[in-house]
Amino acid sequence: MMSTADTSTASKDERSADAPSLSRQWNSIDWNEAEKNVRHMQGRISKAYSEGRTSLAKRLSYLLVNSFHAKALAVKRVSIQNKGKRTPGVDGELWLSAKSRMEAVNSLNKGKYRSKPLRRIYIPKKNGKLRPLSIPTMYDRAMQALYALALDPIQEAMADPNSYGFRIGRSCQDAMKQIQLMMASSQRPQWVLEGDIKGCFDNFSHEWMMDNIPMDKHVLKEFIKAGFVFQGQMFPSEKGSPQGGVISPILANITLNGMEETVRRHFPKTNLIRFADDFVVIVKSKGIADEVKDYLMEFLKERGLELSQEKTVITHIDNGFDFLGWNFRKFGKQNKKVLHVRPSRKSTQSLKDSIKESVLIHGKAKSQDELIRELNPKIRGWCNYHRSVMSSRTFANLDSFIFQTLFRWAMRKHNDKGKKWIANRYWHPIGRRKWVFCTDDNQLISAKDVKSKRHVKIRNKTNPYIDTAYYLDRQKNRKYERGYRDKSFAM
Repeated sequence: MMSTADTSTASKDERSADAPSLSRQWNSIDWNEAEKNVRHMQGRISKAYSEGRTSLAKRLSYLLVNSFHAKALAVKRVSIQNKGKRTPGVDGELWLSAKSRMEAVNSLNKGKYRSKPLRRIYIPKKNGKLRPLSIPTMYDRAMQALYALALDPIQEAMADPNSYGFRIGRSCQDAMKQIQLMMASSQRPQWVLEGDIKGCFDNFSHEWMMDNIPMDKHVLKEFIKAGFVFQGQMFPSEKGSPQGGVISPILANITLNGMEETVRRHFPKTNLIRFADDFVVIVKSKGIADEVKDYLMEFLKERGLELSQEKTVITHIDNGFDFLGWNFRKFGKQNKKVLHVRPSRKSTQSLKDSIKESVLIHGKAKSQDELIRELNPKIRGWCNYHRSVMSSRTFANLDSFIFQTLFRWAMRKHNDKGKKWIANRYWHPIGRRKWVFCTDDNQLISAKDVKSKRHVKIRNKTNPYIDTAYYLDRQKNRKYERGYRDKSFAM
């Protein structure tokens, strides 16, 4: 008979022997096969729900969240693909090894699920205020990712046609193009209701969510009522969906779905375009805009939400309005007015402030090459975002601003040198460009060199889980804007 010490030694040996086995299991997973199987099941769920066969969709969702491949993909998402993979929750646990990831797959969705409280931090917003961010544990993140795999196909089946945020294959550019289509000609509606939902993610009604979101009610309750810990103190969650949760964007979309249908039902020729919790309603008159606002307030009230009275405004297109970083405004003579879409002043100034901070505040001790490596992604990303609108004048202005900012940086770095010496030291001719901020190994890109490109808008009533050929064709032909590729649809 083995002694207690012998048993303890044996169990340790078994655990150490299991580690290579678990690592091999994780490393041997065929991810292409996993994605293919999960995508097939998601297609069946979405098709069943769109046809009104909710019981079948529920059974298929149960099979999906209990499948090995779905669990493996959920763990992969939060431990490898997610940016917060090295940010722990309240338990301090991270899944950084193949062994720990495989252990997570084997333990996921086993037994009665109980979520741990979220770790609350606050991050600064552009307006100087703080945004609360709630960080779940790795296990809770994986559970959310797992159930998101089953809930997202349902979201797509019930989504508003002109909802563009947090959806596969849809982008801000699609929302922009829809506004262009609705307002381009002089015969189109000229008034816009700019909507702003007050504290959207923080105020969703838990009662409404429990009654209306089609997923396991026990698991949903654990997700939304987990509570959070801040400075060692526990706080309950009485409303809202945590910002930072993997599944929160899907829960938000489902909660807000129906806004467009509500408006269309009462005002057939009115158009609502939504991106997450930001939306605009295009109407024929100011009076109709006021009526639409009343219906939307009632719609949101049922869900625990309300419109911000200060930020929800009614605007005529001649005065222009901002949406998703663009300014929409009509210019010209009566009956011959043309809609112009340009980068908004706020968006442009935000980039300039970021460049100025990188160069003049934090760049004093940086080398030229370090500055180039830091600035290029900012410039390229911002210009790619705006390349599908009227941006050439803005890009030229941006290049001028960058040149002046970098020249100030160089003057400070060499305050004993003249302007000609500084120009010759940091700027050189390359090709057709006479003034290029460059080193032997690297050069700063020019905003003007980012070519404009027309964005091909996605079809409104398409579902990535059903209309797969259409979505794959969009990717294959690179019809998305450069810098925007939907990796979640890769097969």
